[in-house]
Amino acid sequence: MKILKNKNIIVTGATRGIGKGIVTLFAKQGANIAFTYLSSDSKAKELEDELRKYDTKIISYKSDASEFKSAQGLIDKVLSEFESIDVLVNNAGVTKDNLLLRMDEDDFDSVVRVNLKSVFNMSKAVLKPMLKQRKGSIINMSSVVGSKGNAGQSNYAASKSAINGFTKSLALEVGSRNIRCNCVAPGFIETEMTNVLGEDTIQLWKEKIPLKRPGSTEDIANTALFLASDMSTYVTGQVINVCGGMLT
Repeated sequence: MKILKNKNIIVTGATRGIGKGIVTLFAKQGANIAFTYLSSDSKAKELEDELRKYDTKIISYKSDASEFKSAQGLIDKVLSEFESIDVLVNNAGVTKDNLLLRMDEDDFDSVVRVNLKSVFNMSKAVLKPMLKQRKGSIINMSSVVGSKGNAGQSNYAASKSAINGFTKSLALEVGSRNIRCNCVAPGFIETEMTNVLGEDTIQLWKEKIPLKRPGSTEDIANTALFLASDMSTYVTGQVINVCGGMLT
C-alpha cells in the first residue's frame, strides 16, 4: 500500500541532495508533488520526467522561497493546480561557511534569509488553506548543527537553531486545528555537497558518529515520509535528529 496516495505535497529546493531524495521517495509512495527550484530549468525538467514513472502528478515551479511575494504566489499556483495542500516540506537552504572573524555581513544575511526567512514565508503562505481544511503537516529541515553548533558555521547554526524554535512555536499555535509542525535535523549526510570534502575529512566525521558511517538521503527521506504520512498524526512540535547517534 502506498502510504502517501492522494496526498498533495510541496517540497522546496528539490533538484538535488536531500530534497531530491525526499521527492523521489514521496512519489514512490503515491504523493502528488509540487517541487521548487531556483536556477536550473534542465535539472527540474529531468527530475519531473524521472518522477512521472510513478504515475502521480508532478509539477516543478521556479520560485525563490526566501522572497515573501514569491512564496505566496507559489501557493496560489499550486492550489489552482492541485486544489489542496496536505504537506509542506521546507527544504531549501544554503551554506556559506567561514570563521566569524572572516565572515562578511552578506554571507550571514543571505544564509539566514534563505534558510530561515523561507520557512517563515512558505509556512505563512500555506497556513490559510491548511486552516480551512483543518489538517496539514509542515516539515522543516533543520540540522544537528542547530543544537550543537559547528566552528565556521555560526550563520548556518543560527538559522537552524531558529528554525527549531519557530517549529515548536508554530506547533503550539495551530495544533488545535489539526495542523502539525516538526523538524528533521540531519547529521552528516552524504550528498553532492559532502563529496567535495575529501576522504580524510569524511573519515574524521565518521569517527565522531556512533554508527561509524555517514547518513544517506534515504535516511532523511524515510523520516520525512513518517512525518508526512498518517502514521505520525500524534507527533508535533518535535525536532527529530537523524544523525547516527552524533548527539548522544
